[in-house]
Amino acid sequence: MKKIFMYLILSVAVFSCSNDKDETIKIEEKYQTKNVILLVVDGPRISETWEAQGKENIPNRVALLNQGVFISNFKNNGTTNTNPGHSAMCSGVYENIKNDGTELPGFPSVMQQWLKFTGADKTKAWVIASKDKLEVLNDCKLADWKGKFQPSTDCGVSGNGSDYRDDVITMTNTKKVMKEYSPNIIVINLKDVDSYGHANNWNEYIKAIKTTDASIKEIWDYIQSLPAYKDKTTLIVSNDHGRHLDAKGGFKSHGDSCEGCRHIEFFAIGPDFKKNTIITTGNYEQIDITSTIAELLRFPLQYGKGKVIKDAFK
Repeated sequence: MKKIFMYLILSVAVFSCSNDKDETIKIEEKYQTKNVILLVVDGPRISETWEAQGKENIPNRVALLNQGVFISNFKNNGTTNTNPGHSAMCSGVYENIKNDGTELPGFPSVMQQWLKFTGADKTKAWVIASKDKLEVLNDCKLADWKGKFQPSTDCGVSGNGSDYRDDVITMTNTKKVMKEYSPNIIVINLKDVDSYGHANNWNEYIKAIKTTDASIKEIWDYIQSLPAYKDKTTLIVSNDHGRHLDAKGGFKSHGDSCEGCRHIEFFAIGPDFKKNTIITTGNYEQIDITSTIAELLRFPLQYGKGKVIKDAFK
């Protein structure tokens, strides 16, 4: 009788452990994404990208949509400038921080929180930007986080005396970082569209949109060429802000609440996203990107105010 009783106890224990193991596996395998790259195209109007006639300026994204998802009514509901916009995407909190790179975000970025949660080396999370002022994304003001868990940075400095650099340099450096360090999170800023907009140079502004579109395909193709990234990487493309509507001053600038400044892009491609899908419902916005990255990489987000963009998932 004692033997039978002991056998029953062992059977229950084994069954329980087996269930726990299955549950753990199920949680770990919920998403195939192991890496996330957020590529921020600085400052195009949606009217020159996804809403242009025939989408003639973004042929590569149009082709990649067969493998990805686009949200047609995505918004920046915070301050429509470069540093506040990037900060919102990285921290999940809208803040009106200074736009010149002299003020840190108030809350830790998704990179800082992931580095703390995983204990990974700082070379596993990067901010790579054409604008030097975006180096502030590697830190925040919050006392328990300031100066801690900081991602690596490669921001600005062209070598010719300017603190901004051409996007071609940023693209080259991004690929070097990917090959050498295989980071799990990368935030990339490409600034040429915004720069030519501020220069009031329409032809170069449109040319930069087309060049950036080619760069997005270049990064996606490079992802597929590296074993550390192929079939386990999500690429999210968005904007920090748009530009003024013609009736509000035109494409030369941005920074207010007009529809041209608020209406931005969300395009995502990766193993956990729907394919050939355009989402027109829901109230998705800039701060939702942070929550979505945290969900894909399976770690808790402490401060973000956004929601997970689950409508985009398979």
